[in-house]
Amino acid sequence: MFYVVKSRSIKYVLAVLLCAILLSISINGAVSAEVFFGYSTRKVPVYSVETSEKRVAISFDAAWGADKTKQIVDICNEYNVKATFFLVGFWVDKYGDMVKYIDDNGFEIGTHSNTHPDMVKLSASEQNLELKKSVELIEKITNKKVELFRAPFGSYNNSLLDIAENNNLITIQWDVDSLDWKGLSAEAITTRIINGVKNGSIILCHNNSDHIVDALPMILDRLNKKGYTVGSVGDLIYKNNYTIDRTGLQKSKI
Repeated sequence: MFYVVKSRSIKYVLAVLLCAILLSISINGAVSAEVFFGYSTRKVPVYSVETSEKRVAISFDAAWGADKTKQIVDICNEYNVKATFFLVGFWVDKYGDMVKYIDDNGFEIGTHSNTHPDMVKLSASEQNLELKKSVELIEKITNKKVELFRAPFGSYNNSLLDIAENNNLITIQWDVDSLDWKGLSAEAITTRIINGVKNGSIILCHNNSDHIVDALPMILDRLNKKGYTVGSVGDLIYKNNYTIDRTGLQKSKI
């Protein structure tokens, strides 16, 4: 006996089967529908930059404590390096003189939020307030436009990236994590960084980690010996006419 099956019915059955397959895959944690179909609606910040030049950026997040900050600036100056400092609003409020010292020495300053929350847990209006307040505090001291933002804990979503963009901020992550905040030795911090860098890398450090002052001269010396030019994030990234792929690699359109 033969049955005639309408094409509409076939499409419906296939759609149901496909949904069931994707659901099973998602539950097992193997791959998302976005990856399955080869596209992604999730936005990503800048993790690194595509360049043929041996250039990297070094950055320091500052949220608690400031006693090592002047030494970091001075060491960078000794190596003719201008790094980027991502500052939290309450840190700026407490250490205004140090913010001025960073700025007076020609170092780039970005915002690291106002109160260092997990921004993904905030509403869109709260995210916006975190950025605006911190930027205002920094700009009041430096009289310079803040152009960069780094999310606390590296936690972000599409809402946050859209709001940052609306505030004329480029959101910056990193592809080389020093893990200096874990109390690693100066040698361990240095080794992690040297083994991880490539052309266009963005290095994450913290201004008040236990051994950053001991590690920094070794980091800069070894990067120099490997032929890398070390500078600020703003000097490394593209400010206009760029794309960011799903890995966070920023590429020039030109």
